[in-house]
Amino acid sequence: MGKKIYVGNMNYNTTQETLEATFGEFGAVTSVKIITDHVTGRPKGFAFIEMETEEAAQNAINALNGKDLDGRALRVNEAHDKPFNKRPE
Repeated sequence: MGKKIYVGNMNYNTTQETLEATFGEFGAVTSVKIITDHVTGRPKGFAFIEMETEEAAQNAINALNGKDLDGRALRVNEAHDKPFNKRPE
């Protein structure tokens, strides 16, 4: 099973292709999801990337956290599932 990575502090103009190429240097990228504002459709400055193996994901995290991409120092770490909040009845 793959490993999901959180990428923050992104330049708003960074593309999916740029992320695929950058993270692809460390292993196979299975998915890239740039998070956008649901009203304006503009990127929010962060993304989630899924790597094929845990080893590739860890190598990418170690190499890219704090590195410059499109003029911004990326914040790269392991993604954690958002807790499910049940609405009160």
